Amino acid sequence: MKLSVNIDHVATLREARGEIEPDPVIAAGICELAGAEGIVCHLREDRRHINDRDVKLLREVVKTKFDLEMAATDEMVKIACDVIPDLVTLVPEGRNELTTEGGLNITATKSKLEKAIEILHSKNILVSLFLDPDPDNIDKALEVGADIIEIHTGKYSNTFVEKDQIIELSKIASLAQMATEMGLIVTAGHGLNYYNIFPFLNMKEIREVSIGHSIISRAVYTGLQKAVEDMVNILRND
Repeated sequence: MKLSVNIDHVATLREARGEIEPDPVIAAGICELAGAEGIVCHLREDRRHINDRDVKLLREVVKTKFDLEMAATDEMVKIACDVIPDLVTLVPEGRNELTTEGGLNITATKSKLEKAIEILHSKNILVSLFLDPDPDNIDKALEVGADIIEIHTGKYSNTFVEKDQIIELSKIASLAQMATEMGLIVTAGHGLNYYNIFPFLNMKEIREVSIGHSIISRAVYTGLQKAVEDMVNILRND
């Protein structure tokens, strides 16, 4: 299983003081040197953490895979087409949310998603959809032209009741298997950490996980390189 590191919260720390440090672009390089096989950032419409400068520089320096998370708006699609990331992950976005609170509602945003995906594909950019673990989402993702689905693991990550965790893990595993059988690449992310990641190591259909907050949090104590190496070792079963 591969690891992509979300560096948004390096930028969050920078923006807390309105300074130039810590720089998420430098952080991306450290993550790659430590073994991460992808870098993720979310360019929000309100630019609360990652900004346009970061995105442009990340495209220049990331040597593995650059995944740009964004809403399917005209502004963001234009930016993606200018920058040409390796992958765009389309996510829902609310101005008042602290972090992404759930997966896309494909039915409610179908025409917008289809338009965005068509434009991104014309630039040879792969597209992933951030989705809740609902089986109905598989057909819908295929209908709008997605290449990849990222399963939203937030509900699993945020519950501490064992019975509820088992239910959520079953949904995630079932969706991953179904999506793989139907030709979609499957990844997962949101709220995963150094403890709740272990059940995913048995889900071979999930090729990659996207983890940010827990790695950046651990880096406060251990240093960023050690934080990434720890997660890479878990995923590689070392």
